[in-house]
Amino acid sequence: MKTKILFLSIFTLLCFNCKDQHSQANDTDSQSTVAETYLQPQTGDQFLGGIQMIPITTPKGEFKVWTKRVGNNPTIKVLLLHGGPGMTHEIYECFDGYFPQENIEYYYYDQLGSYYSDQPKDLSLWDLDRFVEEVEQVRVALGLNKDNFYLYGQSWGGILGMQYALKYQANLKGLIISNMVASIPEYQDYSDKVLAPKLDPEVLKEIMSYEDQEDYTNPRYMELIVNNYYTEHVIRMPVDEWPEPINRAFKHLNPDVYVTMQGPSEFGIKGDATLKHWDVKDRLKEITVPTLTIGATHDTMDPEHMEWISEEVQNGDFLLCPNGSHLSQFDDQKVFFAGLIDFIKAVDDGTFNAE
Repeated sequence: MKTKILFLSIFTLLCFNCKDQHSQANDTDSQSTVAETYLQPQTGDQFLGGIQMIPITTPKGEFKVWTKRVGNNPTIKVLLLHGGPGMTHEIYECFDGYFPQENIEYYYYDQLGSYYSDQPKDLSLWDLDRFVEEVEQVRVALGLNKDNFYLYGQSWGGILGMQYALKYQANLKGLIISNMVASIPEYQDYSDKVLAPKLDPEVLKEIMSYEDQEDYTNPRYMELIVNNYYTEHVIRMPVDEWPEPINRAFKHLNPDVYVTMQGPSEFGIKGDATLKHWDVKDRLKEITVPTLTIGATHDTMDPEHMEWISEEVQNGDFLLCPNGSHLSQFDDQKVFFAGLIDFIKAVDDGTFNAE
């Protein structure tokens, strides 16, 4: 009897082991299939590793912009709109550490005027509405549509993303507005009344002396802002510890685009910058596509305003990066990517519910 029981026990154990091994093999095979699919080059882009120079038609002629695809997922394709204006895709290179293992296809993209793309000298091209049409042309060229197209925009890219959605949201599956408010006047007000007073009084006094004289190109002006303001509200690290992609992006910044649209620095918008009066607060209710807004406690933008955006759009949610600032993909990276990935996957599998 004991022998029979022992035999049955061994037989049962072997059966479970075989089942577990079969299940694990299936899981491994499934993961392998996903990885192979993700890494599979799409037709025509293997030679250049996903790089595509896209022709853009503008009122001043045709130019080309640089894009690079990473991954392959027919239902999740994220186009990354960089900030600036006039910065580069390089500020998103850390996405390589998070998106591939989540099977998220994404596109690096340098907007017209930015480092890897054509850089015409005609300042009239640095116009918000023209950039919206540029994004639409890029979308068409990349084959993105309402069944797969997620638009991610950070800072100036957030302005561009909101403006694009207000005209072309029928093409979107999801929208991410990162580290950007819906009103430049309110951005300036927050900078002047909340953030500037947090600076050392002597530092602020010296900064304002340069601003009063409109001496924005003075090296001392930028030195004061970078070492006292940027390290608190743009990326919360000492300058000598800034990530290499950030340093490279600042090195490649196109000042013609940046100064024309934003002004001399991130310390608010100055002079006659073309974005100075931009405001779409009253139009946010028109956005019906699933939307995530991302804010950070120490941002140059008011995090309460960014949470409010998520409540104004018809189908929105909010992610706060409590230890982050304007570039929270670096200084609050784990929180940033966990929330961003959760949103993309929830929209993709149909479980997204705005809270």
